[in-house]
Amino acid sequence: MTIPEPNSSLRVVLYEPQIPPNTGNIARTCAAFRLPLALIEPLGFCIDDRAVRRAGLDYWPHVQLSIHSNLDHLLGQLPHPHRLIGCSRHGGDSLGEFQFQHGDVLLFGREDNGLPGHVRDQCDRILTIPMPGGVDADGQGGVRSLNLSVACALVSYTAGHQLQMW
Repeated sequence: MTIPEPNSSLRVVLYEPQIPPNTGNIARTCAAFRLPLALIEPLGFCIDDRAVRRAGLDYWPHVQLSIHSNLDHLLGQLPHPHRLIGCSRHGGDSLGEFQFQHGDVLLFGREDNGLPGHVRDQCDRILTIPMPGGVDADGQGGVRSLNLSVACALVSYTAGHQLQMW
């Protein structure tokens, strides 16, 4: 499957998503913001899974969806220029201070363990959503992470708003 909308200012990519309702909710967000959505296999579900369809409601026809066998396949199809922005709960630039650019690709990792090191290494930048109620450096005392669909909505909206896409 090839990537639609070659002139899109932003793209959302899910690396090996595992939870159907998260993917459905993210698809709905992408439809609302008119952002292409790419999924990197393996997926933890069938794309026609009832839970994915239910979470996306009747918005699936409005989603510019592509599925890729691996990250390299996706990267080989991206238009230039682009930056691969890895979204992670740790070790990145703060969302509030980050300067987005047209052509950015917003990459989100698996729900259970995020972006693996070899994927993070391929990113041009890493982005983090600040969480005042998050865990400390030892992983204690707070929230470990936001739900994937919530994080994707926050980053997508912030990027699109900053780029004056709406």
